[in-house]
Amino acid sequence: MPGERAVDPILSHYSAEVVVPEEMEVPTEHLHEDMEHAAHHSSETWIMFVALSSALLAVLAAACSLLAGHHANEAMIEQIQASDQWAYYQAKGIKSTVLESKMELLRSLGKEPEAKDGEKITEYKNQQKEIEDKAHEKEQSSEQHLALHQILAKGVTVFQIAIALGAISALSRRKWLWYVSLALGALGLLFFLQGIL
Repeated sequence: MPGERAVDPILSHYSAEVVVPEEMEVPTEHLHEDMEHAAHHSSETWIMFVALSSALLAVLAAACSLLAGHHANEAMIEQIQASDQWAYYQAKGIKSTVLESKMELLRSLGKEPEAKDGEKITEYKNQQKEIEDKAHEKEQSSEQHLALHQILAKGVTVFQIAIALGAISALSRRKWLWYVSLALGALGLLFFLQGIL
């Protein structure tokens, strides 16, 4: 028929129907939705407090996660800068060694090396000391950032467990699980405060 495309019979066999998979959902989203639904339709008022405490814990977990990522990035940057300083330190050492070799060679040939070469060696050695101090400073700063990252990462983990327990307590109507969730939330808050102070 006019206006219709010719269809290859082999291709039409394989392209009969294309199935596009649905977007994957995060399982905790269902927990939050079910918890909110349970809170709105429950005669037990504590369920509403579970929903509120879980929302607060989610905010704290997000802030803790953001800070943990910041400190991980800073640790990496500081370590890279320390490596750069050590490379600079080695470059100065190589220059110093080359000049020392030149001076020894001249002496072995019976010639007197130039005074400025000796001064330059002293300058390189002084610069190496300054560079070494900067490199150690960067390494220490990197270690501090990494330690803070680890503390905050523990906080994120504890907050996530607390949120999950809160959702489970609302869905199963087990109040004691909510208390465990609150206790874990308090522990997560201690990690958070330790990471920011």
